[in-house]
Amino acid sequence: MASNSAPVAAFFDLDKTIIATSSVFAFGKEFLNNGMITRQEALDLYLTKAAYMLIGQSSEKMDTTRDNLANMITGWSVEDVTAVTTETMHNVITPAIYSEARELIEAHRELGHDVIIISASANILVAPIAKELGIDMIVASEVEVVDGTLTGRITRYLKGDAKAEAIREFVAEHGYDLERSYAYSDSATDIPMLELVGNPVAVNPDRALRKHAQAEGWDVQTFKNPEPLIQMPNAKEVGIGASVIAGVTALAVAGTLLAKAIKKDKSA
Repeated sequence: MASNSAPVAAFFDLDKTIIATSSVFAFGKEFLNNGMITRQEALDLYLTKAAYMLIGQSSEKMDTTRDNLANMITGWSVEDVTAVTTETMHNVITPAIYSEARELIEAHRELGHDVIIISASANILVAPIAKELGIDMIVASEVEVVDGTLTGRITRYLKGDAKAEAIREFVAEHGYDLERSYAYSDSATDIPMLELVGNPVAVNPDRALRKHAQAEGWDVQTFKNPEPLIQMPNAKEVGIGASVIAGVTALAVAGTLLAKAIKKDKSA
């Protein structure tokens, strides 16, 4: 049993917990503007983001998104990615940071707790966001880099049990008292992580996590500022009409909802 002198950690998931969007998708427009992705890839990113923001992502969807993004970033220069994310941070990410998350992070600091961002997003995207928040400890997915270029190979992917295992390793290295520590997340895929600590908190939880949190008596919090809006991409930038984008988005989301309903009906 850890002593009260052991340090306390506050582990924060990133997407839809600290920021009202997905870090992976948020920079899509900027990658397009800088010629790093095609218009079709930008549209695909937008549609995936729309479904993610409205419905969330299952474990299987996360794997599909991971594979698609790995293919997309293959051959990118680390220098270019860093330049784009750094230069556009205040326009893309800063407005999407929940004020409630900022206040909570500061409250933990005042209590002497270490704040750590733990995310399935790639460390190359998480690092500048952590810097914006004044957080110097991150545990994130990792992408192989060879001679300053992203190969597209994911060397560490923090999802589900892998994220929980990453926390165990981090705790073993830093000596945190897990029973007194905190963890925050919006997704049921992070239940293994939340179960590790004595103070798990579901933030803007998806349906499965909300149900689990209520059954376990966990704290459930709702962050509202800013609102997690889904901004329409510039029609000129993606090269098609805004009405087409809206229509395709509606079909994509409706299709996802229908698939979920059918799956639920079959399991009933």
